[in-house]
Order: sequence, then C-alpha cells, then structure tokens
Amino acid sequence: MTQKSILITGCSSGIGYDAALGFRALGWRVFASCRQQSDCDRLIAEGFDSPLIDYDDSVTIKDGLAEVMAATGGTLDVLYNSGAFACPAAVEDLPRDALRAIFETNVFGYHELTNLAIPVMRAQNHGRIINCSSVLGLVGLKWRGAYVSTKFALEGLTDVLRIEMADTNIKVILVEPGPITSDIRKNAIPHFERWIDWENSARAQEYIALKDRLYTDSGPDTFELPADAVTKKLIHAATAKRPKARYYVTKPTYLMGFLRRILPTRLLDAVISMG
Repeated sequence: MTQKSILITGCSSGIGYDAALGFRALGWRVFASCRQQSDCDRLIAEGFDSPLIDYDDSVTIKDGLAEVMAATGGTLDVLYNSGAFACPAAVEDLPRDALRAIFETNVFGYHELTNLAIPVMRAQNHGRIINCSSVLGLVGLKWRGAYVSTKFALEGLTDVLRIEMADTNIKVILVEPGPITSDIRKNAIPHFERWIDWENSARAQEYIALKDRLYTDSGPDTFELPADAVTKKLIHAATAKRPKARYYVTKPTYLMGFLRRILPTRLLDAVISMG
C-alpha cells in the first residue's frame, strides 16, 4: 500500500508534537510543521519532514503546503490543524488588535491552509481535515474570551464545511480537548504582556490572581491528561471508516458537552462560574 501522509501544524511541542510521534510510529509519512525555523530544524534532526508554516504568514502557508506536495507527488491524506495560542484577559480589556492577532492564527490561518488542501483532496477523491478545537469551543470561561471566541468561530466554520463536504469523500472532523499538558500557558505570556494593560483595568485586583496562575507552574490542572490522549482520538479520526464529527478528550469536555445540552443558559453560567 502507498504510505499514508499527514500534515500536522504546531508541532514544536504539546499536542502537535505528540501527534507527529504517534503517526510516525504507525508508519505514516509525517510532515510536522512549526512556525519557527529553529523548531523545524530540531524536528528535521529527529527525522521528520518539517515545513515552516506560520498561520500569520500566507507565504509560509502556501510554501509549506507546496513543500508537502513536492515530497508526496501531489497527495495528502490528512490535514491536522493544531497550532493556536491564548491571550488571557477580561473581555473588556481586550484591544481590537489583540483579537485581530489571535484570530489570524487560531482561525484565519486554519481556514487558509484548509482551503489550499481541499483542491488536493478533491483531485485524489479522498482526504480528512481535522481541526483541533477545545472544550472552550463548547462553553465560555472567564478570562479566556479571546481564545474562546476563536474556538467558537472554528467550530462554526468546521461544522459548515463538514455539511458542504458531505457530497465528497473529504471528511471534516473536530477534536475537542479539555486540559492537556502543553506549553499554552507559558506561550500566552508574551501576548498578555503585549496587549493587556491590566494595571489600569477596573479589574486590576483580580488580575493579581490571574498573573500568579499565568507565571507560576503549579503542576497539572484537575483532570489534565498527557498529549497522547489527544493522539489516540486523532488516530481514530484519521483512520476510521466512518469517523465521528466530534471527538471529546478529557472528562471536562464530556461534562460540558452534556451540561450544554441539558441546562438553561443561566444555570450553565452558574455552574461554570463555580470553577
């Protein structure tokens, strides 16, 4: 059989990196992309193909996919969009440019790469597009307004794309992790420092606790799972004959998915606010 191929974004660490390792172990040809050349070089040294893809940069998106096409002879079985970042803050303190920046990466970059991959998959008459969403694509959580808004947008785009692709052999799938061991909190610090004028916020006192959580490694969150929990679901999404539309990962995702269906909005808000 022809070797299967997968392009995975955000492979410098965490979910993307573990997915790259998992698919390589299965014998797939893995294109483990990163947004910084230094991380690509490290993965190349580990034996991966590692095209440079920065969701903020259309040139790297086009060139990165072209590199994959050149290596495979113009085919791609699976695209897994997994790179993203967070910018913790109260919604009232988010400048417009902060939202614009996070949407460029977490939504618009996914969308552009996906739209470039679809003609490839149409030509070969099969393919899977798998987007990494979050439990925060199902429910909102205080201080996560920027990230939540991108994941809600991603959920909507993915749902509609799935419906539109129903008359093709292209399957469109969401993976929705809850707390997973990753560098997302550490990686959020530069964005928080760039955009959030917390000292002049009406919630300045509340930011003290937020900053303590952001800057202090206090160990795993409640119900946190290692990244391989996502990889296991991702492998099923990529290989099952009839993949699910959604794959929940971690107990909080299952719980919030259930509560969102059965509770009125005000009661759900109260449950979420309890932490």
